[in-house]
Amino acid sequence: MGENKCRMLAGDWYIPDDPELREDTVRRIALCEAYNAASSASTEERYGILKELLGSVSPDVRIRAPFHCDFGSLISIGPGTFVNFGAVFLDTAPITIGADVQIGPNVQLLTPVHEMDAERRREGWEKGVPVTIGDNVWLGGGVIVCPGVTIGADTVVGAGAVVTKDLPPGVLAVGNPARVIRRLDGGEEGSR
Repeated sequence: MGENKCRMLAGDWYIPDDPELREDTVRRIALCEAYNAASSASTEERYGILKELLGSVSPDVRIRAPFHCDFGSLISIGPGTFVNFGAVFLDTAPITIGADVQIGPNVQLLTPVHEMDAERRREGWEKGVPVTIGDNVWLGGGVIVCPGVTIGADTVVGAGAVVTKDLPPGVLAVGNPARVIRRLDGGEEGSR
């Protein structure tokens, strides 16, 4: 494994325009195209493509096409999870999705962080920060989860929310940036 890919996998700054990473991209493009074109294929055939594309995926996971990712190999999806149309999972760092998660249409899970320094940004430096989605989370349509965010189990994130910070288990969060508006177990409301 090359130095640049090792740096990416370690969460360090790296240059994505690298021959080894381009090979991974070619692999991902072919597998995403195959998956997205296989809407009438059998469940077993579609699972076979997902198993080759993703780092870890249970046989009962359902992902509706189109589905897009950076590498695929850094994505882990737990059993019983459903991903609706138009998902974009940019996995320059691990994306871990728990069991029984519901992901609405056009949801984005983003791990890349780009340099704030203009010169380094022009040079193409970036790094990835993991995203973790707990069991039984529901992400409404169009939700964007930013790099480094963990969403606790049983949390619901309303449609169109932009999640920039961790969310605890068992809450309802909405808005841009997303904020907790109440607990889902009947407890006290969160901050408004």
